[in-house]
Amino acid sequence: MTIEQTNDDKKGFFKAISDGKEAGLMTYSWAGADKIIIDHTEVNPEFKGQNVGKNMVMEAVAFARDQHIKIMPLCPFAKSVFDKNQDIHDVLF
Repeated sequence: MTIEQTNDDKKGFFKAISDGKEAGLMTYSWAGADKIIIDHTEVNPEFKGQNVGKNMVMEAVAFARDQHIKIMPLCPFAKSVFDKNQDIHDVLF
């Protein structure tokens, strides 16, 4: 599985691809220059139970660390990943 990121000045998304199929999509919006808001995560039912959503959140965490920005997880799924993983709280807003 690969995760691709598309980003512009206002919005962006992480897309999970597996065997040429879209396995999941997680969208975010920029809130200023130093914060993104994860607003939606969806996983293709075909890939349920394969950690697609968590992998996209972790890719967002890596992006935040690399860019020195913070994440506000408004999406209930993304918030649940942050709640269960103390080691990624460094990027929480």
